[in-house]
Amino acid sequence: MLLLIQYTLIFATVLTLVALAGMFSERSGVINLGLEGIMVIGGLGGALMMHFLPETANPFLVVFVGIISSIIFGLIYSMLLAVAAVTFKADQTITGTAMNILAPAFATVVVKALTLKETGKATPRLEYITFHNYFVFRIGEMEFNWFFILMILFVAIAWIVLYKTKFGLRLMSCGENPQAADSVGINVIRYRYIGVAISGILGGLGGFAFINSANSQWSFDYGVAGFGFLALAVMIFGQWKPIFILLGALLFGFFRTFDNVATSIPFIKDLAIDPTFYKMLPYIVCLVVLMFTSKKSRAPKAEGIPYDKSTR
Repeated sequence: MLLLIQYTLIFATVLTLVALAGMFSERSGVINLGLEGIMVIGGLGGALMMHFLPETANPFLVVFVGIISSIIFGLIYSMLLAVAAVTFKADQTITGTAMNILAPAFATVVVKALTLKETGKATPRLEYITFHNYFVFRIGEMEFNWFFILMILFVAIAWIVLYKTKFGLRLMSCGENPQAADSVGINVIRYRYIGVAISGILGGLGGFAFINSANSQWSFDYGVAGFGFLALAVMIFGQWKPIFILLGALLFGFFRTFDNVATSIPFIKDLAIDPTFYKMLPYIVCLVVLMFTSKKSRAPKAEGIPYDKSTR
């Protein structure tokens, strides 16, 4: 049972961080379907920096450099969406899809080229991530990840920023009615850039959390296993609200856990279900949940619509 809780928290942490990333972008009026790609690039950036640090490096420095690098890489990659969708008013769905296709291909080329140079083989080694234990701490028999603490902190900050600050209210106004926001002096373009930038920061961090705690490797042959799209479902299920997003992530994380604990927990093992079913389970649950809840979801009214001053 402890293992079930432990893995649920790991997956919920990744889903919450990435769902919050999507929330900030869509609250500003920009649909970010490129979360999967941002996760890949963020994870790649953090892993590369950790890989090149010496194993004798200070643990705090390792953690700090890895996290900061993933944030920077995610932020830079998210600017592709901001420039295309906000400045050039490109279709946000197509732009996000292109980002999702580009990122795994780029990451795979980088990792295999690096591996080939260092080992003579084009297959990434799992032991490339040698600092996994630096991200783990224990309370009694339970093992936690430092990303879990960061996730709780970001949920609290996101709630305060959105509902208790002038910045948050202005950001949401740009996603609800940008013409009205512009009429009172709010720079809609700037706020949409900021919304996408925050999305890149959290998405990159979520990708780094994924490869360290949920995946423990950085081959990227399969991207980030659809976690970016699952996070979008969590965001919709959570009604673009931080607290509800956390609760939704716990629900989806719980079902994603069965793939990892099916052979470790007696009552699950005794069911003798094909392990492939457990891999499918979170996505099946995602479809069922959205089928019953999507009709009641209330997305920001202006999301996906490029802002044009002439329509004021």
